[in-house]
Amino acid sequence: MSDIWNEVVDFLETYPYVRALAYIVGFALLAYVADKVLTGTLARLARRSENTFDDRLVRLLHRPVFLSVLFAGLDLAARSLEMSEGLERFTTLSLRTILVFVWVMFAYRFVRLLLNVMRHHPERFGVVQSSTEALLSNFMAVVFVLGGAYAIMVIWDINVTGLLASAGIVGLALSFAAQDTLSNLFAGVAILSDKPYELDDYIVLDSGERGRVTKIGLRSTRLLTRDDVEVSIPNGIMGAAKIVNEAGGPPARYRIRAGVGVSYGSDIEQVERVLVTIAADHPKVLDRPEPRARFRAFGDSSLDWELLCWITDPADRGLVLHELNGAIYRRFAAEGITIPFPQQDVHIKEMPGG
Repeated sequence: MSDIWNEVVDFLETYPYVRALAYIVGFALLAYVADKVLTGTLARLARRSENTFDDRLVRLLHRPVFLSVLFAGLDLAARSLEMSEGLERFTTLSLRTILVFVWVMFAYRFVRLLLNVMRHHPERFGVVQSSTEALLSNFMAVVFVLGGAYAIMVIWDINVTGLLASAGIVGLALSFAAQDTLSNLFAGVAILSDKPYELDDYIVLDSGERGRVTKIGLRSTRLLTRDDVEVSIPNGIMGAAKIVNEAGGPPARYRIRAGVGVSYGSDIEQVERVLVTIAADHPKVLDRPEPRARFRAFGDSSLDWELLCWITDPADRGLVLHELNGAIYRRFAAEGITIPFPQQDVHIKEMPGG
């Protein structure tokens, strides 16, 4: 076996092109084996999981793994041909450039796959949504393209110091020019991550706007008011504003307060019973928690009461309060409960000696 091997080596040394071809064929077989072993092992592990992410990742790995091993053989074959220094350098650097392109494409496809999986699990990855997936994908594409271009320039011994300095100056200028846009973008990411409100929530801003959240983008949030007017508010303002989320919290309910005054001398047990009955008879008022009536204060002209009850949709607050007020007025009139109005008695006295 030793003699046979020596004869093969002597033959390959005599014919460099045959030797180069042997390197290419050998590394092609090695690339095929490495691809099968690595991806096959990962595929067997992936089949144990319940999701398809692992299987799709294994499919993405086929080409980069195979080409990486194959290009190593091509590089070795090019060096064995004893070409001129310039041609050998050009061939080697070209192969490395193609390999960088292959792995950049793999990284971009992997990120797209990862973002797609994250979008289908909003409870864990709130920042990745249908409205932000494309933007994040494009942003990562730019990052990978710039990283790949930098790697290629390093491979070809291109001085990138001047380019980096110029890019830094341009980036600084752009950051000053687009600081409001960047502020909105960062605030949008914070809102999507922190989730102070979500789609279809009813929110009230400290500036007075109230409406249903129809869209949460990276630049702005859109509210649909009760007047059916859509308001677009930059996320920079939303991030710094005090927001009351009427649909927030674990229970899906919203409390309504209906205030009313009754005249002094009224039967307070009767008033409480009538108020609770009015709320319980309303179809949109929840049974749990139970409606309740509270005697709040002794007013100047009345005994001040408040009816507390809960509804499911905050959008019905105005309508339900309107209907409850009407029912209170009619029921009090039927029950003989007087709703007083403010009045003042003016006593005129004669001045001494008048």
